[in-house]
Amino acid sequence: MTKRDKIIYWIATIWLSLGMLSTGIVQLIKMEEEVANITQLGYPVFFLTILGVWKVLGVVAVLIPRFPLLKEWAYAGFFFAMSGATFSRILAGGTLTEMLPSLLLLLLTAVSWYFRPVDRKLITVSQ
Repeated sequence: MTKRDKIIYWIATIWLSLGMLSTGIVQLIKMEEEVANITQLGYPVFFLTILGVWKVLGVVAVLIPRFPLLKEWAYAGFFFAMSGATFSRILAGGTLTEMLPSLLLLLLTAVSWYFRPVDRKLITVSQ
């Protein structure tokens, strides 16, 4: 892994982690604006608790050393959550501006996953 790749990985991972942690906390404390957003999309308010818990746990999984399988699951969860948020906005008739946060976190998820160091990858042995 080159120095450039490490820099790209850490910048994307730090921004991804900050974004997921902050939105996870906002969802866990059920900020008024977040409750309005989730209900406007047709989801129940308790969905915020589920999303918030999984986002915070996903950040921990991505940042801690080792546990590559857990990291794969966290990245997959981030991908599904952010693509689901984007498509929910599209189906609700949302604007591009409303979709930008989830699109940005989706992009950061892909970049962080792609540039992750070998010791953070799930290595499979083929026969």
